[in-house]
Amino acid sequence: MTVVVSDREALAPARKSLPGSVAVVMTMGALHAGHETLLRAAAERADHVLVTVFVNPLQFGPNEDFDRYPRTLEADLEICRAAGVAVVFAPTRDEIYPGGEPTVRVDPGALGGQLEGQSRPGFFDGVLTVVLKLIQLTRPDFAFFGEKDYQQLTLVRRMARDLDLGVEIVGVPTVREPDGLALSSRNRYLSGPQRRAAVRLSAALRAGAAAAADGLGGAAALSTARTAFEPGTAVGDDAPKLDYLVLTDPDLGPAPVTGPARLLVAAWVGQTRLIDNAAIELAPPATH
Repeated sequence: MTVVVSDREALAPARKSLPGSVAVVMTMGALHAGHETLLRAAAERADHVLVTVFVNPLQFGPNEDFDRYPRTLEADLEICRAAGVAVVFAPTRDEIYPGGEPTVRVDPGALGGQLEGQSRPGFFDGVLTVVLKLIQLTRPDFAFFGEKDYQQLTLVRRMARDLDLGVEIVGVPTVREPDGLALSSRNRYLSGPQRRAAVRLSAALRAGAAAAADGLGGAAALSTARTAFEPGTAVGDDAPKLDYLVLTDPDLGPAPVTGPARLLVAAWVGQTRLIDNAAIELAPPATH
């Protein structure tokens, strides 16, 4: 049986009633198959799974989609029940921020101003602040995050380490549609033509990964990925507009010459901003 609570007073005894290890999966609702994969991974690792459902206003800019972000709590609860989730914490904005927006927030450091942080100033301050609050409220042994939000995962791991939170942060590989599009709650915003154009993000990642595996080097991997991203038959407002396409090391530092790396992309498809990434391996140049 899944217990649903919406305030701290009810959450505390619900959490205390869970013996053994507990994994938390933090969501903004609008659950899809990607979230279900997180729930299954959490259930395999811990005795109990606790899910949070909260659309965090701190991580939305003034011109972003906070008001229209999908809110589907009843459907989300059905998914949680089917997955055997022990507790769902679905608080209101006032419950999480009872005094209004907090004056003390988590500073993500220099990485918080790059990539997503450069395009969305203050975004990671809001993400890390709410993640820290939810960890304090739920006291999990494990916290599971999807690798699709790779910069978020990287920063949450750093916060857990730097602030000695005593929770293991676990990343779960991105779940994709058959054509490669990464699952996202925002995909429902896409029209038919936009949905078809959106596969350019994953196509770019696959092309870049192939070039890297062939030993062509980082610059060629990026160039190949950018060429694969080009809109082709997509025209007008349906053509994806690139925000960034970068190659880094696995910790989002400078790209290595060879070895494990990460390729990350963000683009606008119509009015919807999508992100994706992939682990790649920069093979040594082929010798003849």
